[in-house]
Amino acid sequence: MYRGIPLGRGTVPGFYQPAHSVRQVQTTIAVDRVNLLQTDAADLLRDATVNDRVELRVLGDVGAKIRILGFTSPGVQVSVDCAIVISPRKQALTYKQCGFDGLSV
Repeated sequence: MYRGIPLGRGTVPGFYQPAHSVRQVQTTIAVDRVNLLQTDAADLLRDATVNDRVELRVLGDVGAKIRILGFTSPGVQVSVDCAIVISPRKQALTYKQCGFDGLSV
């Protein structure tokens, strides 16, 4: 999302996550017919070209099952919320902060 405006949608296929491990997940965001007001489009272009800083918010829901001593839990749902800043000139991520909104069974 850019300034509260949804820009696209991505999906990540399911995978197994071993205990005490870290995994980097990549996805491609599909952008199709985004409806930006002229002022929002101008802000996005200015942020990218003049400020070299585009702030985005990535939201997602993650379904998971937890395995303990050979038993698999019922499915749980976690909402992930990340704030990221990218530098278009460097084509790099310059800031990220992620957290989760809640856990529901």
